[in-house]
Amino acid sequence: MHLLLAMRAFFAVLFRGEVAARVKTALDQRVQPVGEPPKPSAPTVRIERPKAPPRSEAITLLAALQREARFLDLAQESLDEYSDAQVGAAARDVLRDARKVLDRLFALQPVLNQEEGVSVEVPAEFDAGRFRLTGNVTGQPPFRGRLVHHGWQATKCELPAWSGSEASARVVAPAEVEL
Repeated sequence: MHLLLAMRAFFAVLFRGEVAARVKTALDQRVQPVGEPPKPSAPTVRIERPKAPPRSEAITLLAALQREARFLDLAQESLDEYSDAQVGAAARDVLRDARKVLDRLFALQPVLNQEEGVSVEVPAEFDAGRFRLTGNVTGQPPFRGRLVHHGWQATKCELPAWSGSEASARVVAPAEVEL
């Protein structure tokens, strides 16, 4: 079969100029061997990076504290014209509600579950993210010292997902208009 095809091609090239030109062009190009069909390339998988949220988690936290505890209203208010009793009364409500928000989002627990003021031992291979040493720090661990503050750690982090527009991504609390 190949012999007959080769003879036909030979005579077509020999006697017909346009066939000879096409065969020459084909032979000059890089051609894959006839016996091997081209291997299908793997389908291109497009991996898209997850888009960065258009809103900072810090702003989301501030928004929750403002919405549920009016935290920013108290922090941004000039307190000079109020008595200590008035500030204390306002702060009591804000702090109570802020604690509820923090408990719901982070479930905060002490790093060390001991009373402040007691003697504690800092282990030899302590994590500097869990212990801050103050005072006269000399020598090699383990250290023994007085617990000044038990520290805080989040046992979860469940910030609400942002669902607003990109234009309002930095709005901590929307302007409120009564009609």
